[in-house]
Amino acid sequence: MYLATTGRPDAPPAPAGIRRRVPGTVLALGTVSLVTDVSSEMVTAVLPLYLVLGLGLSPLQFGLLDGLSTGATALVRLLGGTAADRGGRHKTVGGIGYALSAASRLGLLLAGGATGWIAGAIGADRLGKGVRTAPRDALITLHSPPEDLGRAFGTHRAMDTTGALLGPLAAFALLWATADAYDAVFAVSFCVGAFGVLLWLLFVPGRARVPLAPRPAAPAPPRGRCGLPAALRSPGYRRIVLCAGLLGAATIGDSFLYLLLQHRLDLDPTWFPVLPLGAAAVFLLLAVPAGRLADRLGRRGPLLYGHGALLLAYGLLLAPLPDPVVLPGVLVLLGLFYAATDGVLMALTGPFLVEGREAGGLALVQTAQALARLGAAVAFGAVWTAAGPRTALVAALVALAAAVCCSARLLPRGVAARTGPPPLPEPSERTDRP
Repeated sequence: MYLATTGRPDAPPAPAGIRRRVPGTVLALGTVSLVTDVSSEMVTAVLPLYLVLGLGLSPLQFGLLDGLSTGATALVRLLGGTAADRGGRHKTVGGIGYALSAASRLGLLLAGGATGWIAGAIGADRLGKGVRTAPRDALITLHSPPEDLGRAFGTHRAMDTTGALLGPLAAFALLWATADAYDAVFAVSFCVGAFGVLLWLLFVPGRARVPLAPRPAAPAPPRGRCGLPAALRSPGYRRIVLCAGLLGAATIGDSFLYLLLQHRLDLDPTWFPVLPLGAAAVFLLLAVPAGRLADRLGRRGPLLYGHGALLLAYGLLLAPLPDPVVLPGVLVLLGLFYAATDGVLMALTGPFLVEGREAGGLALVQTAQALARLGAAVAFGAVWTAAGPRTALVAALVALAAAVCCSARLLPRGVAARTGPPPLPEPSERTDRP
């Protein structure tokens, strides 16, 4: 059956003035993501230096290696989501993804300078990320009240981003303490990743919904009407998938934005690895408030306003403003963009999913967005190469403005969660009759 609104009639919200707690499962998932992101970002922060400066790969070789693994990740999301939905195996499939990513750090440690083995280890890491993402987000959906999905995803993303902040700091501290011993970074990253897998096994429950009031059992879906084809029969879900693709196709990657900042401000290359930390800090501060605001006012608005913030970031890079205004402005707007869109898109999608097919439904939205962003990155790089960075940025700005306008018309208008006391039942529905 479809869940067509953000709140269920048989699961009334808490009375006004009572602060609802974030479910323990969401906190457990957030802790696992925090630990895993420390592990993964330790490697991500030093990998370009290790491959390009340490092993002598050209930037083109590194770009192709990274691009191919990213494209494969987008397609694996669907497989992971579909496998997790079969029998409610979200914990099993997600655990395999986390274990695969942790093992990839050991692969980097054992690869030495062999490019083929390094490529395999990077591919295993991206494969693990693609497999685990949809089951993890489905568990957040399954263990959170529908009216609190925005806050649940915001809390998870905030904890996830904390790991993304700590990982690069730990990696560069290790390199400083060990005189650029990359093997030490890979070894510590593997240990941290293995600890994340242990936390997943011990503290993350399997598939279970938020307790609801008893209701009549829903009839079984007809043969051939389950899975992703059934989800796509929902007009609201189809529109979300379409808008995720439209907005993703007009969103250039973070690395390009940081390169544009470096090109515009002529920053010293030694400061380049610090730029993502600024945007991540803003994301960390605003993820939970953005999720709570989305639960209260509706989720399509923050999603659109978040892309509006990215539009302003593009404009700042083009505007003739002083450098001390452009640098913090772009980083703040980029962090605001992620805070208002990353978890909010999943929360917006949640009420339109088919019961028993949550992971597959979320995976399709994520895959559409990831593939569209991959195409956008290739197109932006091609225009930059042919006509220069300013022309490429103007084209991206126009494309994003058009995508936001189209999405404003297409995105479904979900009902915002109620915050007042639940209404009294009708006389015929009262259960306290003598």
